[in-house]
Amino acid sequence: MKIARVFPVKTRLSPSDRDAYFDVPGIFDEADEVHVSSLFTWSADRAEYLAEQWKHVAPVKFGGPAHGKPSATFVPGMYVRSGAVITSRGCPNKCWFCSVWKREPALLELPIVEGTNVLDDNLLACSDRHISSVFDMLMKQRGRVEFTGGLEAKRLLPWHVDLLAKLRPAQMFFAMDTPDDEEPLRTASRLLIDAGFTRHHMRCYVLIGFPRDTFSEADSRLRLCVTLGFFPMAMLWRDKSGLVDFKWERFQREWARPAIIYSKCAAELAVVYKTAYNRPSAK
Repeated sequence: MKIARVFPVKTRLSPSDRDAYFDVPGIFDEADEVHVSSLFTWSADRAEYLAEQWKHVAPVKFGGPAHGKPSATFVPGMYVRSGAVITSRGCPNKCWFCSVWKREPALLELPIVEGTNVLDDNLLACSDRHISSVFDMLMKQRGRVEFTGGLEAKRLLPWHVDLLAKLRPAQMFFAMDTPDDEEPLRTASRLLIDAGFTRHHMRCYVLIGFPRDTFSEADSRLRLCVTLGFFPMAMLWRDKSGLVDFKWERFQREWARPAIIYSKCAAELAVVYKTAYNRPSAK
């Protein structure tokens, strides 16, 4: 059966095969079934529009995180690019800005399939056995290993760092979304730097632009990540409508590109290289 997977937004993790679509159907497009997968709540209108257009090709089903229904399975390459894997779903935290805990009421460990980019909502909240099995799988892979789903700093333990040191991932993302994330991130920084990791491996998602946030406070949080050895990645908060202030959008772009961040934070990076990494600053 041919399934056309239709996505209202294209990202770097979107599938790239011939049955993945990001627009209305062409006159020669055919399918036995159409799956409209929506990642963001603010793209719901676009998803509904595409569903309306594709219903003339084949029966349409809705899915994806923005749809609000839990998913107990993961099919490699189906709704994310080949190489990206999800080994668990859900998160025990109940962050005000996140819908994962509403969509996935319980943490669910899935069968582990091979891949190089782990997208789990909160891998470190899983059982020790599951975490170890995920690392065993990653150790056997060739190519660039990444943790772009994010690792929670407050759950990072020395034995996790030992596994990461053996694996040597190309990059791993942590997060600083609320004030109580700062101290765990400081601890994680010390553990990772002591294990030989640098800003080339250590990344950090930083939530910005939420209600009552200011440019000054957001700038301080982002620069703090730099001083801790993490290269930040600003994540702009959106409400369900998806509307954002163009000033915040411009600010986010400046804190999402490593080359721009480096030029903005040359002084902080020099200190990090000299003290934390115990070597001359990069030129």
